[in-house]
Amino acid sequence: MINRIVLVGRLTKDVDLKYTPSGVAMARFTLAVNRTFSNSKGEKETDFINCQVWRKPAENAANYLSKGSLCGVEGRIQTGSYEGQDGKRVYTTDVVADSVQFLEPNKDKGKQNSSPTTQPQQNYQQSNQSADNQTNYTRVDNDPFANSSGPIEVSDDDLPF
Repeated sequence: MINRIVLVGRLTKDVDLKYTPSGVAMARFTLAVNRTFSNSKGEKETDFINCQVWRKPAENAANYLSKGSLCGVEGRIQTGSYEGQDGKRVYTTDVVADSVQFLEPNKDKGKQNSSPTTQPQQNYQQSNQSADNQTNYTRVDNDPFANSSGPIEVSDDDLPF
């Protein structure tokens, strides 16, 4: 069975960060996700999807995301229910995020300038990867071919395809 979901949308309000009695961070937020099609009146509609994220990614989301932030969420759908104050059963549907990707720079000057990406959780244990261990890119100002003269020789054996 498969229960995976990938969403891209904007936060409808700031992230709500709370801690369990044992000190585990949990954040809730609502993501506004535009539908890819128009309704019968030709208007685009939006779904408002409740999301939650746990542990360090929850703290990162609360620190670096705010109302209007564009982010990507990968996770699973979880349903539940509880008895409301009026005695009626209330059903809930949430996305429990394994990963939250920050998709635009942080515009809030009061927070740090860079927007880290939260790491996926595996069995609710935070991965200890740092941004330094991710893909290495060549800086534009450090051109490795700047001092070479003539054409660059590349054999078919050097190509990855």
